[in-house]
Amino acid sequence: MTSDLFHHQHPYAPFIPENATKLIVGTLPPPRFTTGELKEDDVDFCYGSRDGMLWTIIDRIFELDLKYENTATAIEERKQFLIRKGIGICDTVESCRREKIDASDLGMLHVELRDLIGILRKHESIHTLLFTGGNSKNGPEFFFRKLLKHHDLKIKVISNDVPRVHQFLLDGRSINTISLTAPSGSANRAIGSMELYKHMKKQNPEFNTVDFRVLQYRRFFED
Repeated sequence: MTSDLFHHQHPYAPFIPENATKLIVGTLPPPRFTTGELKEDDVDFCYGSRDGMLWTIIDRIFELDLKYENTATAIEERKQFLIRKGIGICDTVESCRREKIDASDLGMLHVELRDLIGILRKHESIHTLLFTGGNSKNGPEFFFRKLLKHHDLKIKVISNDVPRVHQFLLDGRSINTISLTAPSGSANRAIGSMELYKHMKKQNPEFNTVDFRVLQYRRFFED
């Protein structure tokens, strides 16, 4: 019975500036963003969880000196950055049900997806999707591939190196997808097992998993 399950509704509409050329694509923020029980240093906006690293990474790449607090100022800082850089945010999941109230992707049941294909058709300047995770079950790329299959759209590999790059055609328009290493603590173990990370850590013992993400994300956010 779905009525006995927690209804995890996405609390934010897609944020897509008119000039957007790139779209950050995730799944859902933690349940406390749906219930409104935010922590003092959460930001009430996309990827605003104090436990997430996306804004920390972006902050370091662009030297933004962002505020990490539950204020209107912190929200506006992030919105203005996205507008300046022509970057939008649109997660794949509109809502799901959960037996356990946590942020696990694998714990999502009865998932309702957003019409991301329709959104891309509306925003014709977007040429790159930045997935905040790979193609593991219930991740953003996993759900996006389901949408592509539903619309009978094919996707091809451009690069199999991490982060993997794919490409598909939408109404004759070429769109690239980048499978970034997830900006969450759960991905740290995967980073630690990568040969490139091990090499860089050996060269500099102070090098950490956030540093690794900053280097990875920089080339796709800055270009």
